[in-house]
Amino acid sequence: MVKGMSRVVCGLAVAALVVAVLGGTASARPPYVGAFKGAYPNVKIENNANCAVCHIGKPADKKWNDYGTAMKKALGKEKASADEATAALKKIEGEKSGTEGKTFGDLLKDGKLPGKG
Repeated sequence: MVKGMSRVVCGLAVAALVVAVLGGTASARPPYVGAFKGAYPNVKIENNANCAVCHIGKPADKKWNDYGTAMKKALGKEKASADEATAALKKIEGEKSGTEGKTFGDLLKDGKLPGKG
């Protein structure tokens, strides 16, 4: 009886560990971050703040900055491949940014993150 109970306790402990590790992952889209970094290697992303390229606050909050909104519209779907993300990045370069007189492409050429809250 004790042997069976220890298996149950171990099983629950493993399940809790899996939930703790996997349950807290962000809904970030690695292909998008990789496409961005590949397309704009001159843009410095401080402290690996990858999410700040498109999001305001935590990505789980689903709050988009102006660049993220333009990217989402250009993609036209929830999930996309790295190639589709790269095409969308290039497509929105000419759009007006939240910085007066600058397009997203202008800011990117200057090595700056393009999004404004």
